[in-house]
Amino acid sequence: MSEALVYAIVLILYLGLLVLVGLITGRRTKSVEDFYLGGRQVGPWVTALSFVAAYFSSVVIVGGGGFGYMFGMSTLWIGAINVLLGCTVAWIVLGPRIRKFTHRLNTMTVPGFLGERYASDFACVFAAVVVVLFMIIYNVSILKGMGHIFEVLIGVPYIYGVLLSCIIILFYVSIGGYLAVVWTSFVQAWVMGIGLIVLTVFAVHKVGGISGVNAALSAIDPGLIHTPGIWGWPGLISFALIVSFGVWGMPQLVVRFYSIKNLKVLRIGTVVATIGTCMALLPYFNGAIARTLFPSLASPDLAIPMLVKTILSPFGAAIVLAGVVAAGMSTFSSVLIILSGSMIQDILKKGMKEKMTNEKSLFWGKIGSATIGFVSLIIALRPPALVLTLTAFAWAVIASTTLWPILFGIYWKGATRWGCIASMVGGFMTALVWMAVGKPFGVHGFIPGIIAGFLLMILVSYATPKFPAQHISRIWG
Repeated sequence: MSEALVYAIVLILYLGLLVLVGLITGRRTKSVEDFYLGGRQVGPWVTALSFVAAYFSSVVIVGGGGFGYMFGMSTLWIGAINVLLGCTVAWIVLGPRIRKFTHRLNTMTVPGFLGERYASDFACVFAAVVVVLFMIIYNVSILKGMGHIFEVLIGVPYIYGVLLSCIIILFYVSIGGYLAVVWTSFVQAWVMGIGLIVLTVFAVHKVGGISGVNAALSAIDPGLIHTPGIWGWPGLISFALIVSFGVWGMPQLVVRFYSIKNLKVLRIGTVVATIGTCMALLPYFNGAIARTLFPSLASPDLAIPMLVKTILSPFGAAIVLAGVVAAGMSTFSSVLIILSGSMIQDILKKGMKEKMTNEKSLFWGKIGSATIGFVSLIIALRPPALVLTLTAFAWAVIASTTLWPILFGIYWKGATRWGCIASMVGGFMTALVWMAVGKPFGVHGFIPGIIAGFLLMILVSYATPKFPAQHISRIWG
């Protein structure tokens, strides 16, 4: 059997399964809450593994491999901090309160929660606009990662790989909504995990074990096996915090806590998600291995695709291909739901005061997700920059805008409307300007962005009028 035929069979079976899931879940999607939150009845295993799949997309597999290729073993710290800060602590600190507060306020989006919590239409619309604009950039990075995989492994031109991935995602998201997203992500998490483990086992064997990897990297540059190595502390710490702590402000991940069935199952979900996110270490490690085998790649983003093509059989490569496509699709579909919700529920209904029935909101939600998908697709056909660089830029701006309003909103009754607005605008502008002037001192814009947002939230909240007791009682219950 030819290599191309093996790839085709595995991918057709896998993509066919996703289409089937979309059709089944579409029959259960009857209301706006079903479309955006699955009726708030999603169990712990599906929630946890869909969180994992949405977090560690093709961005981490392809982009993380690229950073491992460039900077070596020090990038393993990024994966380790991902597990601790980006998953375990996030589930413990955010999960229970996000589920409780959003259920009480009957909100379906992150901007919607901020608008209700701080009694501010401006906070809702500003957050929604930032989320829509910069999540599209994130979507581009996801499609770019999937396009590279198709290009290197199958020989399919980059453009066709991006088109195929996008069309399948748009189909099942538009039909099945959030239920299609979480159930396909549940399947995709398993496919992604198996693919990464298979790749790692064969890659380590190929280079003679971990000691062989270290020896080969040291021969290229001793900085590739030390911490912080050739990257330096500012770059390493900045990126570790962006892709870990930044998760706390990312709507496509925070919304998982909105939809979980009840508070009791969060404990199970925390354990499952923590175990699942441990695979975050593997792409960085495999990227470092790829540096020893292909020291002169045209782009670091090709590290994982080239490694797969070189060391695995066609069947093994097809599994990894399906895993990377799965990772990208799970995150892309999650982002589409978030962006559709922000456009319809927050910008149109809240900001522009557009009156919509349940049926009309559901219809325009599906149209919105398809429209955003096509915009992302057009940009991805000629994308700029490295995959992880695009991701870090988008995450830095969004998290600098939403992180502290979310966290203080569920923990501090003293957080005021003007404190929220100052934190959002100040964090957004600081992160954007810092990156526009070239990241002084090698520090990414996320760090000054969240520092500015933190200080403004506290200082302005202390200096401006507090909410009346009636509002606080409504929020806290």
